[in-house]
Amino acid sequence: MRVLVTGASGFLGRAVAAAVRDAGHEVRTFQRRPSGVDGVIDVLGTMTDPAAVRSAVDGVEAVVHLAAKVSLAGDPADFERVNVDGTRDLLAAARAGGVARFVFVSSPSVAHTGASIAGDDATPASPETARGDYARTKAAAERLALAADAPGFAVVAVRPHLVWGPGDEQLVGRIVDRARSGRLPVLDSGAALIDTCYVDNAATAMVAALHRAEAVHGQAYVVTNGEPRPVGELLAGICTASGVAAPRWHLPAALARAAGSAIEAVWRVRPGTDEPPMTRFLAEQLSTSHWFDQRRTRADLDWTPSVSIDQGLRALAAAADADGHIRRP
Repeated sequence: MRVLVTGASGFLGRAVAAAVRDAGHEVRTFQRRPSGVDGVIDVLGTMTDPAAVRSAVDGVEAVVHLAAKVSLAGDPADFERVNVDGTRDLLAAARAGGVARFVFVSSPSVAHTGASIAGDDATPASPETARGDYARTKAAAERLALAADAPGFAVVAVRPHLVWGPGDEQLVGRIVDRARSGRLPVLDSGAALIDTCYVDNAATAMVAALHRAEAVHGQAYVVTNGEPRPVGELLAGICTASGVAAPRWHLPAALARAAGSAIEAVWRVRPGTDEPPMTRFLAEQLSTSHWFDQRRTRADLDWTPSVSIDQGLRALAAAADADGHIRRP
């Protein structure tokens, strides 16, 4: 197939574009800067330009949509324009252009209310209860995508959970930077169980969704490694593999949530040059369990992860060594 992958200059987007290419498809990408992926055709543009979106879709048979504004803070209007309006324009262009399959890359945060998640399947996206502008607008965009599912236009939503791996700046980069500067606490005891998704697994799941779209259309699937671990253990593993000391200080989760709410209020009035050091959403993510039942995902998509967490940590350590990082004892 001729497949458009949006957002292919991002960490997961590059991996997905490469995986779709490796599956034998012709890949076109659409994002603001070159993807850096060999063997694909880059089309540069932004999701806020409907004409550019229509041009990118022209002539393709399938779309994997990753492009989004991803941040813990920012102007709510920017999230709305990119994540909601951009998705609406892309869906319209895809349907008008005769696209047959559309994979919307979502997030488990679209259905997260702040409470623990222990073995749930994918529950409906809820903009009304999602935490933060990113989750709220992704939830609204997922609703738009699944509502567009129709005969001849098979739409699937895939929610990869906490994607990480070598070169990741969204999760690994933030953890390492904060640990290095002593700003990464373990909330409560660090025993809350969370699951994550190694980047190679997330990418192959997108390809599986693309191939299975006509059989599983109209559905949402959470994708993880299926290996829940205590959050403190995961943070320590990522830090150690990246050559920095694991966090040793603990903070009550209730205090972190209160501090996150206060910082968000200040950030809305006087935003800093970087992301806030803590938000309520981040405090909830670090202190509540969130892992998911993967049986339906694996059966429906005919997919299983190929890289375990331990294998991923070894790959992370090898990449850190290659970059000249020195691991502390």
